Amino acid sequence: MRPKIVVRGLAHEYINPFTQERVVALDGVDLEVEEGEFLTVVGPSGCGKTTLLNILAGLIQPTHGTVLLDGRAVTGPGPDRGVVFQEFAILPWRTVQRNIAHGLEIQGVAKAERAAVVRRFVELVGLTGFEKKYPHELSGGMKQRVAVARTLAANPHVMLMDEPFASVDAQTRITLQEELNTIAQATRKTILFVTHNVEEAVFLGDRCCVLSRRPGKVKALVPVKIPREHRTWKLFTSDSSFGATKELVLKLVREEVGREDTV
Repeated sequence: MRPKIVVRGLAHEYINPFTQERVVALDGVDLEVEEGEFLTVVGPSGCGKTTLLNILAGLIQPTHGTVLLDGRAVTGPGPDRGVVFQEFAILPWRTVQRNIAHGLEIQGVAKAERAAVVRRFVELVGLTGFEKKYPHELSGGMKQRVAVARTLAANPHVMLMDEPFASVDAQTRITLQEELNTIAQATRKTILFVTHNVEEAVFLGDRCCVLSRRPGKVKALVPVKIPREHRTWKLFTSDSSFGATKELVLKLVREEVGREDTV
């Protein structure tokens, strides 16, 4: 079975609009993501994590290289990919249920089917009872749950998530991580998740992709050999293999930070 996503020889450079300097963000990235895999991407600041995600989303055209999804070249945005950003990218004039239904409306899904899908995902992300609320009535964590539910409801083949929990408090972040793990089990979606947080990367990922310092390339792919059904923080932190994997990923990232400091 061929991989869901194939990246070959990917490179991207741009001109810094403030300094007019040429910046090479990515150079020679080769990567494969399997169907149903949850791949987390970590690395030092400025290594091109978000650039990689934006290229996969079709929001940026790479300078060199190819990106294939189900064997077809990615040339722009499409409904086969759903993106969840760090910012709470939901519509302030729509209720929770109408935000979640937004993509379905665009697709022309019939009203009854749309309502059934929305009910499913409201329940899945723990927003039952808040269907009629507007974004200004929700906490930050709840807004991000709406964004995740809206993306899932549109049924993309791949979910691309760019530090979606970075702006919420620590306790809410843990709750959202556990909920996303449950969602990954329930939907079996292929997910690529960018984060600065090594613990988060290891908790969520089937594998952790560690990028090198800029220009970013794949330094290592670290498997996380802990069954997904065991991934509550209470059980996860008591598993010795979690600590060992976390230390390995952290070591790989810190090596790149150290290289950056000496250049």
